[in-house]
Amino acid sequence: MTEDLGLGTATAPDDIVKDSSDQAFMQDVVEPSREVPVIVDFWAPWCGPCRQLGPVIEKSVRDAGGDVRLVKINIDENPGIAQQLRVQSIPAVFAFKDGQPVDGFMGALPESQIKDFIQRISGKGPGEAELKAMVDRGLEALENGDLGGASQDFAGVLQVDPGHPGALAGLARVWLKNGDTEKAREILEHVPEDRAGDPAIESVRSALDLAEGAPADDSETAALRAKVEQDPSDLQARYDLAEVLVASGDHQGAVDQLIAITALDREWNDQAARTLLLKVFDAAGPASEVTREGRRRLSSILFS
Repeated sequence: MTEDLGLGTATAPDDIVKDSSDQAFMQDVVEPSREVPVIVDFWAPWCGPCRQLGPVIEKSVRDAGGDVRLVKINIDENPGIAQQLRVQSIPAVFAFKDGQPVDGFMGALPESQIKDFIQRISGKGPGEAELKAMVDRGLEALENGDLGGASQDFAGVLQVDPGHPGALAGLARVWLKNGDTEKAREILEHVPEDRAGDPAIESVRSALDLAEGAPADDSETAALRAKVEQDPSDLQARYDLAEVLVASGDHQGAVDQLIAITALDREWNDQAARTLLLKVFDAAGPASEVTREGRRRLSSILFS
């Protein structure tokens, strides 16, 4: 039996999906979340994305078979809790566990990502920390040349979160290591718009831009190496060698040449070496050994 409290469609307290209010928030969200995760969907009748999200999240919650509950709050009628949670735009979704908000998202996500979200908060899938650990492990494998192991870790993350920027960037780097820039760019097309500015994505885009320069063949690279060995003060030869090393994906080799140029002449060619060096750091990624060690070496030169 239901009771009309003037809050829209009233539902029984044990329903998986229900409407609620600011006054009933403790009863409908906080207390039940000590037993089972409760998802709160803040929405309004005039909000188009809310109307898009509503049926999808309701279906996903029902499909979860009681692993989570859904409480919907119309912020036009009940602005209090939304203000306390500093909701800036809707739809805004929060997951509560043990009486506290623990996760959430904004905007109308596709059903696959909503199901991943539900799986994560219900404890049926890996959490954010575990996903990050898998990405970090994949990046370490990539650094060690284990492309198969790296691919497996990144793919594992993407099974849980198909739009995970770290995993997508890592998988793109795998293809980049294989010399397939076209496939790498294709991977990046799967990055959700709201995650396109993630540093991992921007870094691999920089790597792609550098890799799509015209790499020299082995004989040209060997000739440039010989030229540098013959005359280590030939900065143009060092720079040319750095460019072909970058294009072939040898970031460490390029950094070695660019650091050498900077040590010999910091201002050479309007600081061209330092400019390219920073691009290589961006392409290699801030957490890579190439970048960390390269920045240390550059600092020792600039501040000595």
